[in-house]
Amino acid sequence: MAITGRAVALAALGMVPVLLVPSYATVGTWVVLWLLVVAVDVALSASPRDVEVARGPIPAVRLTEAASSTLTLVNDGRRRLRGVVRDAWQPTAGATGNRHPLDVRPGEARRVTTRLRPVRRGDLLADRVTIRAVGPLGVAGRQASRPLPGLLRVLPEFASRRHLPSRLARLREMDGRSAVNVRGPGTEFDSLREYVLGDDVRAIDWRATARRQEMVVRTWRPERDRRVLVVLDTSRLSAARLGDAPRLDAGIEAALLLTALATRAGDRVELVAVDQAVRARVSGTHAATVMSTMAASLAPVHPRLVEPSWPLVAQLVRDRLSQRALVVLVTAVESSAIDSGLVQVAAALAADHQVVVASATDPENARLRAARATSADLFDAAAAERADLERRGVAVELRRVGAEVVERLPADLAPALADTYLALKAAGRL
Repeated sequence: MAITGRAVALAALGMVPVLLVPSYATVGTWVVLWLLVVAVDVALSASPRDVEVARGPIPAVRLTEAASSTLTLVNDGRRRLRGVVRDAWQPTAGATGNRHPLDVRPGEARRVTTRLRPVRRGDLLADRVTIRAVGPLGVAGRQASRPLPGLLRVLPEFASRRHLPSRLARLREMDGRSAVNVRGPGTEFDSLREYVLGDDVRAIDWRATARRQEMVVRTWRPERDRRVLVVLDTSRLSAARLGDAPRLDAGIEAALLLTALATRAGDRVELVAVDQAVRARVSGTHAATVMSTMAASLAPVHPRLVEPSWPLVAQLVRDRLSQRALVVLVTAVESSAIDSGLVQVAAALAADHQVVVASATDPENARLRAARATSADLFDAAAAERADLERRGVAVELRRVGAEVVERLPADLAPALADTYLALKAAGRL
């Protein structure tokens, strides 16, 4: 049973006869009348359990975009349903206006829509649907809740896509300066031309020669696509808050921008999110769908408070790559990297691949180093300075073993990693 504000107002109205005729009999009479009105209204209200409720599909959205959840309610009872329905979601779904008035006759259906404005990435869940049906007097009624599963997948925001046009322009400039058609070795067919003295006879296309009645050879385009493997660290190192978001979110932005750029360049991109176990994997995906597949795979990935397993990363790289490739390790460059095995694994991988270590730095460190107002500020500044010295020492060690190191603030990491990729490609190091 549920009572409304009218029931409270009706009970308060009983103060008038009590004040006029103050006696136990007056109070008892009014309480009995109030209970009678409430009981009659409850008896005449529709049963919420006679209402069928279905939830419509909810498409995935990017973080900061709006979504909507639609409920369809069918009144299978014999009484008119007047009341309210509540569509409950977890708080981070940002459900606003999720209480909807109802007035549904028997056999009719209604649709209600709840607007969602998610504030975090991942899979957001609906809790339950509550229907409150009130009687014709609007004093009291019946209420029932039932679980009605709902899921909204919130994809990464990919705010770094604004940097993509300028990097694609640089990529086109690089392609314009490169010769792509050769007569010699190659794996991709380009065109046919007439045979000239000195051409390799193995390049003769005999079918085309028969059609044209002249000797024709094939020209080939050298293989230009490369393998790019992005390893996203989801261990405790990725859980550190850098501003308003964890370090993992900056790594995801960098991985998405690099993927968008590399696929446009014709490279084959794979991704694995790992800590002590593999949390997400994207491989063997066509270039046209790799971005959507990667965003959907990374959406439910969150940091885990465990140590990173760099030997597992090394094994994954060896299993996936049989030729030289670009391996990007998106993690945190800090003093614990030496003890965890990052430097040793980077050295082993750099012997066979081009290794890049990308790390988002904490913007709070600069503020701590600059503070000098109190003795507590001095201790904080000294700690921040020592942490930066240790971090720079780890970066020097990584460069010594052959890895490129990219360290930037969270908002700058994605474009910096894209610039490093373009520089390596222009230098022919991929």
